[in-house]
Formats: sequence, C-alpha cells, structure tokens
Amino acid sequence: MDMSQKRKGFTLIELIIVFTLIGILVGLGLPQYRNAVKRAREAVLKEDLFQMRELLNQYYTDQWKYPSSLQVLVDEKYLMKIPIDPITKSSETWVEVYDTLTEDDLITGVEPGVIDVLSGSDEKALDGTPYNTW
Repeated sequence: MDMSQKRKGFTLIELIIVFTLIGILVGLGLPQYRNAVKRAREAVLKEDLFQMRELLNQYYTDQWKYPSSLQVLVDEKYLMKIPIDPITKSSETWVEVYDTLTEDDLITGVEPGVIDVLSGSDEKALDGTPYNTW
C-alpha cells in the first residue's frame, strides 16, 4: 500500500466518541420529552374540566336545574360527546359530583343533579396533587 494514499473512514475511537455523545444527549432529552407529554395531558385535562363546568353552569342557567348526568349534556346538544379523560384515556371514568338535596327538595321530588366533574384518575400530577382533586 502506498503511503501517499490516505485511508477513508472513521477510526474506532471516533465512532465510540460520537455514539457516547449521542447517548448522553438522548439520556438528557428523554426525561424532558416525558415531562412535556405529561404537561400536555394536564393542560388538556384542565381545559376539559373548565369547559364541562362552564356547560354545567350554562345548563343550570337555561333549565334552572343541574343535569342528571353528563350524558344529558350530550343529549340536549350542550356537548357533541363526552370528552376522553387524557389521563385515564377513557370517557367513562369521569366522576360526577351531585348536589346535596334538602328535605324540602326530597318532598317536592327534585332530582339530584351533577354540579361538578372530576377526573377518575388516582395518579398524581407533576405538582404532586392528585388529578381527581382538580
């Protein structure tokens, strides 16, 4: 082999250094990505809860009573469909909070209505609070 010809390619040391740097960058970026996904889900949950609570109040303003379930909001076209809880990934896990009735309400036949809605998840948010307390 002629000494004037140069070898083409990378040495083993160069390849090891490049792969090590790539591994370090991936190791630093992966936790940030996971937190970004969780923050996005939390933002969607907050917005869904805000919108459903607004619709519950709007229903009360229109009907002078709270709906008997979230499905009533769909049936009466306040919602197109019950949103999917971004934490549990199901629309069936929402927890409906009903108003407490007085004795007079029971006598007059008033039915309890949904006054609030919560996530059905037992997981904790990035700030340490449980999602089902938002």
